[in-house]
Amino acid sequence: MKNLKERIQSGEAVHGCWINLGSLVSAEIIGRAGFDWVLIDLEHGAGNEVIMYNQLQVLEGTEATPIVRIDNITRPNVQHILDAGAKGIMFPQIHTPEDADQAVRMMYYPPKGIRGMAQMVRATGFGKNAKDYFSSLEKTVVGVIQIETLDAVKYIDAIASQEGVDVLFVGPSDLTMALGIFGQLDHPLYQQAIKDVANAAKRHGKATGALLIDVNEYEMYFQLGYRFLASGADGSFVAKGAADMVKKLNDFEKSR
Repeated sequence: MKNLKERIQSGEAVHGCWINLGSLVSAEIIGRAGFDWVLIDLEHGAGNEVIMYNQLQVLEGTEATPIVRIDNITRPNVQHILDAGAKGIMFPQIHTPEDADQAVRMMYYPPKGIRGMAQMVRATGFGKNAKDYFSSLEKTVVGVIQIETLDAVKYIDAIASQEGVDVLFVGPSDLTMALGIFGQLDHPLYQQAIKDVANAAKRHGKATGALLIDVNEYEMYFQLGYRFLASGADGSFVAKGAADMVKKLNDFEKSR
């Protein structure tokens, strides 16, 4: 099977899901559900870097490709995430092309980037596969830049042009908040923004993605060329399932 980066570059639709409970069990359940990729959320999730490491170990036995959303964009944090075995990083709160360039350079070794090199890490099989890992990194690691600020939309063409940026990923909640139209995905300002992102990506040969607040938004994004699409999270699945069960039980009681 093709790796995720190859699938993204070929224009294939790849579907993902958030992992935010900080749970190994829910990570494994989501990983086995059939998603193409999953995102361990360190920015807003309940987990931390130690739990993330264990989640990456659990996800190794599934077909889902693990990506991590970083919480603090520093070179040590990027190195820890990739050394632990993540196949890509989502960078939040990117404002300028310089931000994007600095972020993706942290993922790569010199001369392309500024990542420090260590052989005895999980990503290299603790040294066993080090040469293969180093030589194939540019073909496998995925750099996802979140577009969720007014500056990111303003500089979208320059951000899209940066080498190492693979996916421009719209964060609808933050972006609509920044636009002053929180949650209004049908508003002309938001519609223009997601079109601008799609057009910039096409000009520079990059992919576009978005988090679907409702799965019925799929067609809206797909028609614009978005193919890196996510919906749902382990936390939201548990919350909805619990609420639905409570409602059913209460409905049974009321019908007696």
